[in-house]
Amino acid sequence: MAVTHKLIQTVSVTAATVSSIDFNSIPQTYTDLVLVVSMRTNAAGVSDYVAISFNSSTASFTFKPVYGDGTSALSANYTTSPSSRIISGAVGNTATANVFSSGTTYIPNYTSSNNKSYSSDYAREQNATGTELGFGAGIWANTAAITSISLTSWNGSSIMQYSSASLYGIKNS
Repeated sequence: MAVTHKLIQTVSVTAATVSSIDFNSIPQTYTDLVLVVSMRTNAAGVSDYVAISFNSSTASFTFKPVYGDGTSALSANYTTSPSSRIISGAVGNTATANVFSSGTTYIPNYTSSNNKSYSSDYAREQNATGTELGFGAGIWANTAAITSISLTSWNGSSIMQYSSASLYGIKNS
């Protein structure tokens, strides 16, 4: 079976800032979803993270990342919001100008009646301190099909201009 990726939607931040990037009315016709993010936020400092919510829910998330910052390798177990909803690193407002993070999140079986697992990998670029590479696995302990996704800043209040996110559907056909 060939696996096909179909672009569902790309959201690009064209205003100075937005509070979130949202994907609504996600079609229920695919097997899996892939979310690709490039983000910079207004968080103080050089580093931030991208937080996710499904169907407007911010509860029942767990995320376990492994990451490195060029000096040390670390791991964590995030079980309370908003840390539990992290999916990617993001560049904060005082980072090198015109630098953005990049991350990919894979969400299998998003229409099933089981809890929803996902995996992420990301790179937070920076020409000085604050660089981070990581990957992790998460779960949303909810059996509802995912019909909407919202992305927000973990430490800040806004997502900066020129950030973007693309949502793809994957279908075995």
